[in-house]
Amino acid sequence: MRPPDTRRVLDVSVLPRTVFGHQGLIWWGTAGFMVIEGSIFVIALVVYFYLRLQVTDWPPSLPNPGLFYGTLNLATVLLSLLPAYIAKTKAEKFDLAGVRLWLTILVLFGVAAVVIRAFEYFALNCRWDDNAYGSIVWTLLSMHTIHVATDVVDSMVLLTLALTGPNTKTRFVDYSENSLYWYFIVAWWVPIYVTIYLMPRWL
Repeated sequence: MRPPDTRRVLDVSVLPRTVFGHQGLIWWGTAGFMVIEGSIFVIALVVYFYLRLQVTDWPPSLPNPGLFYGTLNLATVLLSLLPAYIAKTKAEKFDLAGVRLWLTILVLFGVAAVVIRAFEYFALNCRWDDNAYGSIVWTLLSMHTIHVATDVVDSMVLLTLALTGPNTKTRFVDYSENSLYWYFIVAWWVPIYVTIYLMPRWL
């Protein structure tokens, strides 16, 4: 005869199935992803300043990068924080119409940023294989470009899902966390912009 089961069982049926922010696993997954990718940006910036310390002139035998397109892109992504924030707010209120509208606007900002980025490469005034300076500048810009383009595609996919459905409550968590990752991309463009465009003029 088996002894009676005296284990305590925790009733979790009362817990919400859909949560936003740090209470949800998706938030922690996104946060961990950002920590890993942020560390890669840090390493690239360290390499940039290490190379700077090895030479007297910076850029070495090359003109400074043009400011216009980089600054225009900075303004574009900073302005994109507004639709990203509103889309996140609408998602957390399960406002599908609001998500569709502001996610569309965010996608348009993202596409604009990618288009402007293409002109930035020409304004760097160097090739990736000119010297170590050219290599690290192209690497920094390309690393950020990959992140921007990837999230734009991801946002397009989410917008398609928002327009076609099904839009379960769990899907709104995806819409919300998409904005969180966009914040990360925008935040990293600020130090990268300063490094690529302003440091050659200051150092």
